[in-house]
Amino acid sequence: MLRMALALVLSLIVAIPALAQESDRTSTGGAQTLEDIMARQSGQNVDSTFRSGNTGDDARAKDMREQLGTLGGVSDPELWRAVRYGSADTRVSNQSEAADVLMQDGGMWWLTFRDGPVRIYGGWLLLGTIGALLLFFLLRGKIGIDEPMTGRTVTRFKAIERFGHWLLAGSFVLLGFTGLFVLFGRSFIAPYLGKSFNSNLLIWSKFVHNNVAWAFILGLVMVFVMWVVHNIPNKTDITWLRQFGGIIGKAHPPAKKFNAGQKMIFWSVILFGTSIAVSGVSLLFPFELPLFAKTFAMLNWTGLPELLGFGVLPETMSPQEEMQFAQLWHAIMAFVLTAIVLAHIYIGSVGMEGAYDAMGSGEVDEAWAHQHHSIWLDEVLEDEKSAAKAKSGSATPAE
Repeated sequence: MLRMALALVLSLIVAIPALAQESDRTSTGGAQTLEDIMARQSGQNVDSTFRSGNTGDDARAKDMREQLGTLGGVSDPELWRAVRYGSADTRVSNQSEAADVLMQDGGMWWLTFRDGPVRIYGGWLLLGTIGALLLFFLLRGKIGIDEPMTGRTVTRFKAIERFGHWLLAGSFVLLGFTGLFVLFGRSFIAPYLGKSFNSNLLIWSKFVHNNVAWAFILGLVMVFVMWVVHNIPNKTDITWLRQFGGIIGKAHPPAKKFNAGQKMIFWSVILFGTSIAVSGVSLLFPFELPLFAKTFAMLNWTGLPELLGFGVLPETMSPQEEMQFAQLWHAIMAFVLTAIVLAHIYIGSVGMEGAYDAMGSGEVDEAWAHQHHSIWLDEVLEDEKSAAKAKSGSATPAE
């Protein structure tokens, strides 16, 4: 009997979604049925036109003199149904387009995607990157300097270059931590440290995040202006990539001021960082900088979304949907860039001997420079020799 009862319950659960699409709503006067509710809760698509279009007629136009009569088509359920499906007339003078939308279904999809795939895959991406770097360090160890130290140093980065780098790096670290607090606070901080602590942490995180963002943008511009000329790909990068830059194996291929690996880091920071900055500014000034409807329209024109199986992307969005897409894109790009930056931090700290000096004091030993950037070192030494020669020549008294 128990098995039969369980089988009956399971058959009803399976059958409910199918019944929802062909429900007989005469018993409810055209309103939704239990089957509709159960299907929606189980994630089935329910045709809601029976509700969205059921806003009655305008009783006010029939006879406004019947003050004691029924409200008919403008009764409260009909009014709120119109509000629910965005067909109610809510506009007032000087009102923004965003204020027209009182209820927006896309908010639930956005929340589900944010709390699901974005957090899950983003979190595992960061943990996986850290784990991979730890494993690599255990297998490879620190990349040392093969040649004896000379005691002579060359200027790797000037003070203004180091300032731009640390401005960008420091602001990114703050933005990264505060962004993670906002995204994971409710799930991982509040249960262990309390809701009050989490609330105060998120208030300050939001303040820091919104204001430090401008320092990140400034650092991004500085780094681009100072280093873009040194990060144009050239044929030496092919050799560097073929030999894995000496990270794997013992070969140390020649390189200019930036090798192929650093160039990939540079362009990742510039492209992903710019995307993060633009979407972030859009979020800082809600509804003022819509980005995605026009972008989707251009992508649809190329036919690429359909080719990749995404279908036709939406080209008309409410202001709220624009903000939801901006927030998701902002978070996804931030996760990707954080994983890349973690690899950069590893190489610049514990992964390579002497690498930190380049951005610490700005001075590196000639042995380190010769091993990792031999072409650049030759150029620097040649410039110093030419400058010294010119200086000694100008100091020679005329006969």
